[in-house]
Amino acid sequence: MEKGRTLTLEEEYEEYLRNRPKREEEPAPQPVEAPSEGEESTAPKKKKKKRRKKHYFLRMVLFVAAVVGIIVLMNSSLFDVQKISVSDNSYFTAEQIIARSGIEPGQNIFFGIDKKKAKKGLMEDPYIKNVTVERDLPATVNIIVEERTEAAAVPYSDKYIITDLEGLVLRVSEVEPKIPLIMGLTIKEMEPGKALEVEENSVLNDTLGMVALMQQSDVYFKKIDISKVMLRAYVYDSLICQGMPEDISKALSDGSLQAMLYKLYTDNIEHGTITITADTTNMAFSPVYE
Repeated sequence: MEKGRTLTLEEEYEEYLRNRPKREEEPAPQPVEAPSEGEESTAPKKKKKKRRKKHYFLRMVLFVAAVVGIIVLMNSSLFDVQKISVSDNSYFTAEQIIARSGIEPGQNIFFGIDKKKAKKGLMEDPYIKNVTVERDLPATVNIIVEERTEAAAVPYSDKYIITDLEGLVLRVSEVEPKIPLIMGLTIKEMEPGKALEVEENSVLNDTLGMVALMQQSDVYFKKIDISKVMLRAYVYDSLICQGMPEDISKALSDGSLQAMLYKLYTDNIEHGTITITADTTNMAFSPVYE
């Protein structure tokens, strides 16, 4: 610039811009990084954990309170046994069944009775084949029994061994029962509650099968003698059916024996011998009997 020369307004402004002090540049603001996926801040995490613990503890308290309440209710007098019913019994009375079960009125239906123990106590008797003990809330116990039935008697000395259709020994009687007698068996073992053991086991089984068919028909045998080659079944003391057990069973099943006995009955014939073979349509009758 020349000395003594006056600057114009534009020149003064340009001179100012050239000589003004430079300002320090402020650093640009750094962007805040967002939390990565699945990552939360520490404070919210702690709050959530506390809430979870609090809810878990509350649930536990409610659960324990509910269990205690249920147990108290189950132990209340509302569930004391007031009635014991017995069904499907015939050999034993209801009172005998209840006494053998060990269940008594006033016992708690949940904690005072032992169903397994009651069933075991009843099934110790040979006449009881099966037992079901049921709770009928709030205060009734049902005892349903399945009894074995007397099917045949085997003479033994001056006594009679009573068996069911499976050959299980039910009892030993001193009085002759009103069921078919099976004669001619050689007894090996006769303990009540166990199967009767004889030397003629296969014949005994066939004979009991024949008795089962007899029970389903209109025929009744007073006595069955297996001591000879052919089995002899007595309808009356003087009217006999003789043959192999399987042949007599077949005649009972197909009705041919019933037809023969009915014909003899209508002809007023009460003595003689009916011989039955595999061909049940050709049964032979003789007025002679032994």
